[in-house]
Amino acid sequence: MKDERESLSSFLRSKLKVGVTSSGSKVFVDSENLSSKELKRFVNKFVYHRNLNTKYWVALEGDVVKIYKFKHSEKRGKQKRKGTPPSIIKHGW
Repeated sequence: MKDERESLSSFLRSKLKVGVTSSGSKVFVDSENLSSKELKRFVNKFVYHRNLNTKYWVALEGDVVKIYKFKHSEKRGKQKRKGTPPSIIKHGW
């Protein structure tokens, strides 16, 4: 979610009305009154509204909210399937 980091920061800043800073691949929320479950809910809401829930999922590990990428989130091209060979049975009608 490298492209969405700034969007996530501004989304959290507007919804939570707290200080949000980003450093590298991490986003820090400056609030003592906010529970980690509530933060996870807002991050999950961001992922859902950006239609990224097919590529990413949000997890809560201790007091840290992490965003993971699904292993097979990239769409693959159509693969050629081996079709059934044509029937060689002679029909008698």
